[in-house]
Amino acid sequence: MHIGLVIYGSLDTLSGGYLYDRKLVQHLREQGDTVTIVSQPWVNYGRHLLQNFSRGLRTELATQKFDVLLQDELNHPSLFWLNRSLRGRYPIISIVHHLRVSEARQNWQNMLYHQVERHYLNSVSGFVFNSQTTRNTVFDLAGPDKPHIVALPAGDRFTTIAPRTPMSPDTSSANPPLRLLFVGNLIPRKGLHIVLDALHLCRGQWQLDIIGSDSVDATYARRLRTQADQLGLRERVQWLGRISDEELAEAFSQHDILIGPSSYEGYGISYLEAMGFGLPVIASTRGAAHEIVTDGVDGFLVEPTNAHALCARIEGLIQDRIRLSEMSAAARQRYLRHPTWDASMATIRTFLKSLISSPTTPVSSSAAAAESVLLRSWLLSK
Repeated sequence: MHIGLVIYGSLDTLSGGYLYDRKLVQHLREQGDTVTIVSQPWVNYGRHLLQNFSRGLRTELATQKFDVLLQDELNHPSLFWLNRSLRGRYPIISIVHHLRVSEARQNWQNMLYHQVERHYLNSVSGFVFNSQTTRNTVFDLAGPDKPHIVALPAGDRFTTIAPRTPMSPDTSSANPPLRLLFVGNLIPRKGLHIVLDALHLCRGQWQLDIIGSDSVDATYARRLRTQADQLGLRERVQWLGRISDEELAEAFSQHDILIGPSSYEGYGISYLEAMGFGLPVIASTRGAAHEIVTDGVDGFLVEPTNAHALCARIEGLIQDRIRLSEMSAAARQRYLRHPTWDASMATIRTFLKSLISSPTTPVSSSAAAAESVLLRSWLLSK
């Protein structure tokens, strides 16, 4: 198969969505398929909308002899109208990690995003979903009548996984500081500001290490450091920045709990990766974390804005190391029941092969051109 993949920026970008895309590209190429990456530049949302009228992008996509064109749904503002001119050339399959409208923001913004995203979802031939939650969210917005598959992300990208050694009852009374880990780009959706508020409320000994890029939203990252200083947490918080996979694996093996109360996650790959090392996960009640974390068994689910609830869960494990050990063992078992990257990516390849001979409905060039002029006028008037 010759497969195209449309993304923003570099495939090596550090995020769960880009990791998923990299794993898929790697698997397809290992199976002998040709994968052509079509990269669009990162710009603001309004300029992404205008990319629908880029002759260069349209020509590049229209002249390629793809068997299937994959599009990361993150690129939806650049493609929601352009896709109309590509219909009938090849199946267009959107890889959906989570919808933009699922993120918390002001209502007027999500009203705009809702319209654009819905048009995009209606412009493609089918979907690859990373979770049941993502699938249901898309179906609610665009309907369930297109070919699709749910292929779960995995947590087995590390060459060596050394699970934590469960704490035995005769050493639990020592109660050394609870080693907390946060993994994720420093952006508001990940909820690190709530973690800091919660830790300010907590009694008992703890240490927090923070792994993630501070360049994605530099203003927010600076506010986090100021917040930690103002709350008097400087001595117990370490900012480790971006690190290698080998260093991340080492960090998982040296901590007790992963904390990630995001306001929304389409899945949460870092949760599963942490569980492979025996770390219980404190995650959010919103999004797909409930598909990974069983509340009270291998972790906890808390409301993402409730610092007091998050503090209560942390304090409980500071005081009860026996329960921490039990949850650690349960987390490891949850990881072992999960499919591997190879297994999940193989299901996507089988799905793509099944679509190659499926007919698609072309849109006449004259109709597409007329609609393009109308939309361009509307966008430029805003």
